[in-house]
Amino acid sequence: MLELARFDGRNRLRGSIYLSIAMAALAALMVWVFPSYSDAFGGDEQILEAMPEVMIRMFDIQTFTSLEGFLVFELYVFGWIILLGLYLAYLGAGTIADDVERGRMDIVLSMPLSRARVLLERYTVLAVPIVAVNVLTPIVVYVGGQLIDEPIPAVDVLAVHLLSIPYLFVCGAIGLAASVAADRVGIAQRIAIGATFGLFLIESMVVDTDYERFGAISPTRYYDPGEILLEGTYDLGNVAVLFAMGLVLVLASYLWFKRADI
Repeated sequence: MLELARFDGRNRLRGSIYLSIAMAALAALMVWVFPSYSDAFGGDEQILEAMPEVMIRMFDIQTFTSLEGFLVFELYVFGWIILLGLYLAYLGAGTIADDVERGRMDIVLSMPLSRARVLLERYTVLAVPIVAVNVLTPIVVYVGGQLIDEPIPAVDVLAVHLLSIPYLFVCGAIGLAASVAADRVGIAQRIAIGATFGLFLIESMVVDTDYERFGAISPTRYYDPGEILLEGTYDLGNVAVLFAMGLVLVLASYLWFKRADI
């Protein structure tokens, strides 16, 4: 059982470890520069006045005077929501389309494997980079905060990473949907990245406007690092919405893949 998942998982392991180290290094850099950044620029008023309103709204900038507020913008919105979200969408886009383009899918489907199983096993392998990237970084953030005398509650650090997992799986599911819709991996990847970033922009642009309801289609609405780190609150209803989004995308991908002429 799970032959495809084990094989693909082993292939992704090394890259996932490198990704984990890179994100942990980014977190360490952000923690290290925070004291000098805070001293150089003074209070929030001076910093926020120098920033365009659209940038403040897009990146959910609330404060720079605490390590939590600094990390929300520099690490979690930019690093987790945008970079990792796009990366998981990119990976998801190659799950099916790569084999189709290279002519390997005929061989895979000639084995006693249903299309549903092929799709699900390829999708679940995205758990390898998602889990890997959320293991080392929270340790670095927590220990780093202690070392610079800006401690962040361990439960909040743990929560901001655990609650990112459903969000990243949804980004991967966007890539999966693109992967079954396009028979060329390059096209699928462009669709996945464009859709993921476009949804981020929609939510960023409509917040606090008359069109805010349209942002409900964006997964970024349901993962708010600022709410977790700055307020210490976690909305489990948002987690349920992300699970529902992922389920709908995977189901839609299966229905398309089931009818695809391969």
